[in-house]
Amino acid sequence: MADIRDMYMAHRMFRREFRLLPQLVRDVDPGDGRRAAVVADHAAKISAILHGHHEAEDTIVWPRLLERGGDRSAAIVPTMRQQHEGLDEALDAVDDGFRTWRSAALGGQNLAADIEVLVSRLIEHMALEEKEVLPLAEEHITAAEWALFGEHAMRSIPKKDLPLGFGLVMYEGDPEVIKEVLSHAPLAARLLMPLIGPRLFASHSRRVHGTATPPRLGD
Repeated sequence: MADIRDMYMAHRMFRREFRLLPQLVRDVDPGDGRRAAVVADHAAKISAILHGHHEAEDTIVWPRLLERGGDRSAAIVPTMRQQHEGLDEALDAVDDGFRTWRSAALGGQNLAADIEVLVSRLIEHMALEEKEVLPLAEEHITAAEWALFGEHAMRSIPKKDLPLGFGLVMYEGDPEVIKEVLSHAPLAARLLMPLIGPRLFASHSRRVHGTATPPRLGD
């Protein structure tokens, strides 16, 4: 059956990067379009990963849980779907805000406030998912279906950004779980990703956060 440990790694990445994002915006001086573009590009990358993650859950996970999970799934899946709608609304507002803000870095306080709404909803959603949904996934979703979920989620990430995406997750990831995830990848990815992913993350993080080791806010 599904090994759901990789979901905890993804959630740790989302918690860290989205919780750091409001202050990144506030720290940009008004008019500093160059720095705003760096922060906006980072936000676009993690937003795309989150969009793909939720779309894969909507497509792969929820229907199977409703089909097989009985009353427990019937009680929680509608809440998950409702929360996704609220997250989509908040994420769309943030994405729109970044498109306006990135050119001249004006209106950053409003954008940061919109991000904080998104963060609040996201943390609530992930906590409930970890408590109620992941135990059901372990019982009712096969390993092959879980792999399909992961593949679907990665389709939203441009191929050129996949190594960085892995690096974002690997930063606070369990080495044993990382090894298990990569065991299903092509040989080249198995060999190169443990080397390339962390290096790209460190370079990206220095550009975005000013350090290769940003605060670990996964919990």
